[in-house]
Amino acid sequence: MSDNQQGLDDLDRKIILATQSGLPLSPQPYVEVADQVGCSSDEVMQRMQRMLESGVIRRIGAVPNHYTLGFKGNGMTVWDVPDEKIREYGTKIGALDYVSHAYHRPRHPPQWNYNLFAMVHGRDREEVLKKVARIAEILGDDNRGHEVLFSSRILKKTGLRLG
Repeated sequence: MSDNQQGLDDLDRKIILATQSGLPLSPQPYVEVADQVGCSSDEVMQRMQRMLESGVIRRIGAVPNHYTLGFKGNGMTVWDVPDEKIREYGTKIGALDYVSHAYHRPRHPPQWNYNLFAMVHGRDREEVLKKVARIAEILGDDNRGHEVLFSSRILKKTGLRLG
């Protein structure tokens, strides 16, 4: 058990077990979890917030299956942009409606000079490439190079698991 799991009690563990495959797909998911673990929905939300703040849970968010939604041309774009502008561009690119996430990664020169990653979604590769061109326009002269790494399959996405 990691250090950030040391303060978990039985109810925390029940909440994790009830949500480790995802929140229920319902209008009131926290009510369903609360009914399952035997407490109030407010208690579930407070405890999940505490676990989030302490690092037991990294994030709470939707993880859509883009393939199921018809977006089969998904591509991880990698960009070489000035380090001093990484936060500005990460925020700007991450806010685009066709980008699910953007983040900073360290460079590994000379083989890997890219420091900004952004997952671009489209119905096919052609659509993704058009969206990548839009990102290149946004970056302008600060785009010192980029690549698109197309997905060939979806990887299983899982949340926190208790052993």
